[in-house]
Amino acid sequence: MKTPFTNIQQVLRLNRFVVMGLILMTGLVCIISVTLVVIVHKESLNKAFMVSSEGAVIPLQLASQRENLEVEALAHLEQFHGWFYGVEANSYEKNMEKALWLGNASVDAIYRQKKADGFYNRLLQYSLVQRVVRIDSQIDMAQEPYAFQVRTVIRINRGVVTDTYELITTGKLIIVERHFPHNPHGLLITDFFENSLRKIEDHETREE
Repeated sequence: MKTPFTNIQQVLRLNRFVVMGLILMTGLVCIISVTLVVIVHKESLNKAFMVSSEGAVIPLQLASQRENLEVEALAHLEQFHGWFYGVEANSYEKNMEKALWLGNASVDAIYRQKKADGFYNRLLQYSLVQRVVRIDSQIDMAQEPYAFQVRTVIRINRGVVTDTYELITTGKLIIVERHFPHNPHGLLITDFFENSLRKIEDHETREE
């Protein structure tokens, strides 16, 4: 015989099933939402920047970071060597500060050694201008850290006399977090070393 108590039990059981079903559906929706957010976030990190044909990094443009890694690495090295070895009275400190953002302690050590040796003081004292006129970089992109060798042609203006030098530097590149505007390419120079410096004779300059 059915009683009101029996009907209440059925209603409560049905309500419990409905509530449990809603909880399970809500949990499933939350899990799917979080998963989609993580996937979209990862994709946005890899496609949040675009590299122009000149090697400049433009934020918030959709482009594949991996496809442009070599272009960015070349631009990173060119930017660094241009700032680090381009020395003139009005801009060298500002450029040096920019350059030091692109490398680790190995770069800073070379800078401090040059400073301790009086290199910058001599250039400024005699109003010499050191310009970078050419940068040729070779990078092994097979695996990280990416080993590189750079040939930098430097021209020092001594008033009526201009001397040209060839500097060979080596090191490695590692991927780090992008930092606008200080390190837009998200790369860092490590194990930096000045291998050789030689004066380029006039006939070699004409050949180039």
